[in-house]
Amino acid sequence: MAEHDDPTPVARRLRIHGKVQGVYFRQSTVQAAQARGVNGWVRNRHDGTVEALAVGAPHAVQALIDWAHHGPAAARVERVVVCEEALPEPLPQGFAQQATA
Repeated sequence: MAEHDDPTPVARRLRIHGKVQGVYFRQSTVQAAQARGVNGWVRNRHDGTVEALAVGAPHAVQALIDWAHHGPAAARVERVVVCEEALPEPLPQGFAQQATA
């Protein structure tokens, strides 16, 4: 079975570094996730990074990760750190902005 056909969801935590706050990154991430069928959340961090949890089909989560490497037009992404996560319980429904942490 190709990874694209794998219905088993995966979870990845992203930490996006660079000029990623104040450039519409969180709202753009919500839109990008929804367009790809990815659930989870995104939030600013006090250290100037953006953090996201992406849960969904492997190909959809990877598509969101690929998008995060450039983000919205005003962003200047320096790097994206991706960590494998255990699937959260319960699984998130939809994709939302969370408060800064």
